[in-house]
Amino acid sequence: MSDIRSETARAAAPGGAAAAGGPRPGLALLVLATAQLMVVLDATIVNVALPHIQRALGFSGTNLEWVVNAYALAFGGLLLLGGRAGDLLGRRKMFIAGLLLFSAASLAGGFASSQAFLLTARAVQGAGGALVAPAALALITTTFPEGPPRTRAFGVYAAMSIAGGAIGLIGGGLLTTYASWRWVLFVNVPIGAVVALAAPRVLAETPRGRGRFDLPGAITGTGGIAALVYGLVSAATSPDGVSHWGDAKVLASLTAAVVLLAAFAVIETRSPNALLPVRLLRDRNRTGAYLSYAGVGIFIFGMFFFLTVFMQAVWGYSALKTGVAYLPFTAALFTGAGAVAQLVPRIGARPLLLAGSAASTGGLYWLSRISEHATYASAVLGPTMVIGAGAALLFVTLSLVALNRVPEADSGVASSLLNTGQQAGGSIGLAVLGTVAWTVVSNSIHAQAAHAARAGHPAHPGGPPAAAIYDHALATGFGRGFLVAAGIALLTLIINLAVIRVRRTDLAGAQPPPAVPAEPGTAAMTPGQPKPATGETPIP
Repeated sequence: MSDIRSETARAAAPGGAAAAGGPRPGLALLVLATAQLMVVLDATIVNVALPHIQRALGFSGTNLEWVVNAYALAFGGLLLLGGRAGDLLGRRKMFIAGLLLFSAASLAGGFASSQAFLLTARAVQGAGGALVAPAALALITTTFPEGPPRTRAFGVYAAMSIAGGAIGLIGGGLLTTYASWRWVLFVNVPIGAVVALAAPRVLAETPRGRGRFDLPGAITGTGGIAALVYGLVSAATSPDGVSHWGDAKVLASLTAAVVLLAAFAVIETRSPNALLPVRLLRDRNRTGAYLSYAGVGIFIFGMFFFLTVFMQAVWGYSALKTGVAYLPFTAALFTGAGAVAQLVPRIGARPLLLAGSAASTGGLYWLSRISEHATYASAVLGPTMVIGAGAALLFVTLSLVALNRVPEADSGVASSLLNTGQQAGGSIGLAVLGTVAWTVVSNSIHAQAAHAARAGHPAHPGGPPAAAIYDHALATGFGRGFLVAAGIALLTLIINLAVIRVRRTDLAGAQPPPAVPAEPGTAAMTPGQPKPATGETPIP
């Protein structure tokens, strides 16, 4: 935590005074980064405890997945609505409301005595996270001015976001080993309470926007994203090699997602109070950043999932040892995030984006060569450090590009799009990469078993030959999954090269943000104009 304090202090160095009037920007960043860490690590910290939850509440193998998916579904589906709520009602207010909701649901989930009770609590946690995540990111843009202060702030924030996965594995391992699975939920309560109490003291409230909620857009957008996430998490091929892409519920969900998102796009082009202002996507740099950010979500989520399963199932690592194995990745992540703050003002964003994509592609290709006979030092340490550094360059720089020169009235929804891309990217990654990996695992098992039978050495379940066959199959299948993830990283390189044309001066904070388009019949607001007497910021 002292490292975070030092980073926040540097972020609040000369030029880092809160643009929104916040008195202590260093402490403000500490509060925002801690809240984001709590929201992000929730997925992995609960993953570690799943076997204990299954035994305690009697979950079946299929239903157990929904302990994680209920959170992801609510979080991903409500992000756009949560971002616009912050724009209209005040981001600090929504940030605190989300923290309290998240903490209360965590407390309830820790006391869960039935499956339905726990799944409901997890969905409410996701709703709280959908308020916290876009508000936190938007508050960074309104607290820190463009240029080095905001770049440093984004570096800390992004590093905490990605490191949450590794920290969750370590924390989950410790809590489930020495306390109870219930503490992976209880631990959120004191953290959320402290952050919620500190927020009014270190964060300045943003003006409430004038306008109404886009109800048709909220229904179609939230429903479409929720249907997409549900369809994708349900489509992932199971470890026995059975593909679910043709299941009726998957086809129905994905079809509903297409219809609802198409309706959402039509509504947003015509609504005077759009949930997602189309003008945000007219900037090629911003749109390219969103696409690339989703790609990063795909390969990072895939890496965490497959590597965690591999180290535990093949190498016999405990949950705690697995978490410790990610510490070099986390160190590379923080180092890369710190480097962005120094390099963006000197060389601009594009070289960093290209370097980050290239490093991630190379690291994932290196990781794809993993085998059951390899060692941590030879097969995991180097690749994960390269991927960590590359991912840090991408996450921080893409955040800067996506939120550069966004009108303050739209910063909440612009931030929620980044989180939506990461969440949807993670769901897509686990579904698509899982289909590839588990299919190869199943085919490898069948091929090895047939070969052993022809050679007169049939593999009996539970025996050493069967275990060796399974370990080799996992190495082969997950290696193929990492190879596809490397292809996704290469795709982000192509997007960053072909679409993003941001210049070094664009992120230097030298130019004011564009005028905020006003409501029909009123004059556009520019940075030098006084605000209306009500103190509200006009939004479309």
